Order: sequence, then structure tokens, then C-alpha cells
Amino acid sequence: MFKNMIVYRIAEGWQCDLTQLEEALARAPFVECGATQERSVGWMPPRGDAHGPLAESVAGQWVLRFMAEAKVVPGSVVARRVQEKTDRIEQETGRKPGKKEKRDLKDEALLDLLPMAFTKQGSMWVWIDQAARTLVLDTSSQARADEVVTLLTEALPGFALALLHTQTSPQAAMAHWLASQEPPAGFTVDRECELKAADEVKAVVRYARHPLDIEEVQAHIAAGKLPTKLALSWDDRVSFMLTEGLQIKKIAFLDTVFEDKAADDGGFDTDVAIATGELFAPDPRHDRGTGRRGPARCCGRADRYKQSRRRDRAVAAACGQRPGACAVLKQVSDGASETEHRSKRARRCPTCGQSLGPRRSRSARLTTG
Repeated sequence: MFKNMIVYRIAEGWQCDLTQLEEALARAPFVECGATQERSVGWMPPRGDAHGPLAESVAGQWVLRFMAEAKVVPGSVVARRVQEKTDRIEQETGRKPGKKEKRDLKDEALLDLLPMAFTKQGSMWVWIDQAARTLVLDTSSQARADEVVTLLTEALPGFALALLHTQTSPQAAMAHWLASQEPPAGFTVDRECELKAADEVKAVVRYARHPLDIEEVQAHIAAGKLPTKLALSWDDRVSFMLTEGLQIKKIAFLDTVFEDKAADDGGFDTDVAIATGELFAPDPRHDRGTGRRGPARCCGRADRYKQSRRRDRAVAAACGQRPGACAVLKQVSDGASETEHRSKRARRCPTCGQSLGPRRSRSARLTTG
């Protein structure tokens, strides 16, 4: 169901039930483009049933479906029609149209061609988890995500969103995982990544279907290149691509996810249960339903003076500089020490004393708030 993820945090004050959500979405249903309409957006039933509900709830998870339709008119076809109109005016009046008149002719040509244009449709799954206060959009395009967010904020009073912010930048974290070959517990680094230099040249190195536990990758990181994409797997159940913008792409459920499923156990409810259960399962032992684990997450702040000296030396050794001059270390030091916090010995938060438990929740494995 979900192939990509852009995750937002929903503001604390928003409250809504499924009936109110259905009424709000019903004010903007999807309608196909009219004869001269270039684009149309709206909401359609997630199950695909005609006149079905626009908001579905499966095990407490709300699922919506956004639909957009656009008419495709090639620019070359419009230009040819404008030229025909321009030539006709020259033959009839003996004058050449000016710039303003040509713009009007272009709009007129587009209106003439729209009724004959082919339409292109694209849908997007929208997932609202009220308990975790998260909104998940099935897209890798920030522009498309902004369109859906605007539509929701206009329809739902008090619905405010913010993108997730991590205490360690995704680039710094991915660089540390590649340099130290120590990804977070439960994760494995797969065989694809992209490294980009931060200087004016912007040199790019890409690896595809290639092992990343090699000295060449570490040398690129030591030379100043930082990861912009990194393929990861979680617990041999979910594979995905993490980006520098904290977007999750190319999500694929592995065979172990379906081992306990019957061959005929399919349908909308099953797809939603698998997607929501594997991608984001909040830990009920923590307040506010955030599913946060680890000192940096349960406290909401980090004490940089309690960071591990061993971590400092490891990251500095990876880049070949002293800790104070290491750009990667400087970014990592702005937040909590992820390696130290995820250590098996770290059973309690050193800042607030809260019990961390032996394992982290799935929400913290894939997204950090």
C-alpha cells in the first residue's frame, strides 16, 4: 500500500472524530475534469466503492485517498496552434500580433485543445494515526505533499502540522553508520547509497547493488562526501531508502512479513493492517502516544556533556581529523549520542531516569520525532 513516506507531527490541540472527518472531506470530493478544466483534485473512497465513505478506520488507523487528475496538452501542440492563429491574423490584417495578443492567443489555443486532451490520474494514500499524532503521506514529492496538507488544513479547523525534526541530522547519522559499520539495533545497511560532496563541485558517487562495508566508502566520507540516500532494512521485514530530508522511499515488505498470512487473506483491511503495523507501531508505555524510546526521545532534549568519548573517537577516526575539526562529529554532537543511547547497557535515561526497556518501538525505528 505505502511505497513512500513523508511524516508530519500533528499539533497537540487538534481533536476530531471519524464522523467530523467524513463531513469535512465530503465538502471536497473528487470530480473528474470538465471540458475546459485543466486540473481537478479531491477525495475519493479508499476502498474504491462508488459512494463509499471517504474516511476508513482499520484498527484505529484512519486511511484516506487523495486523487488528482490533470489534462496533458504538449507544449509543442499549443505552440503549433498559436502559430496557426498568428499566421491567419497576418494574412487577414497584414500585421503581426504583439506580445500581449500572443499571450491571449496561447490561452485561447489551450482552451481549444483541452476538450480533446488525454487525462492523467494519480492517487495518494493518506494515513492519520491519532494516538501517535502523526500524518503519513504516500509520496516522495514535497510539492504533492504540500498540496494535500493545504487541502487538509483548509478542511479541518485547528489541524496544524510540522515536519519531523531529529536531534541528529539524517546525513550525519547515515555518515556515522557507514563509517563505523554500526547501524542502529535491528537495522542492516543494504547495497545502495548516494554520496555527495558539500563543496562547489558537488561531486556525486552512487553505489547500486554493491556492498557498502568497504574502505572506498569510508574514504569518500573522510574526504567530505555525505550520504544523501541510504538503503536500509529493518529486522528482515521492511526494506526502504532513507534520504537526507528524512523521507522514506522504495518501501517494500519482505517475505517474512507474509509468512503467517493465509494465501487468501487479502483485501483492503489486510493491506492497511500490514502497512500500519509494520511501519509505525507506537509504544503504549510512553506518554502522549509518541512511541519514543531512548534518552534523546523520552526527555526531548540531550545533554551533550554526557556523550560517549568512545563515540567521539570513533567518528573522528572515520574522518581522519581531531574531534573539534570533524564536520561529521560536529553535526552529530548537536544532538544525542545515538550509539550510546541504543546501547544494551542504557536501561535508564541519564537525564530523566525513565526506564528505557530492552527494545525500542517500531515508530522510533523508522521515524524519530
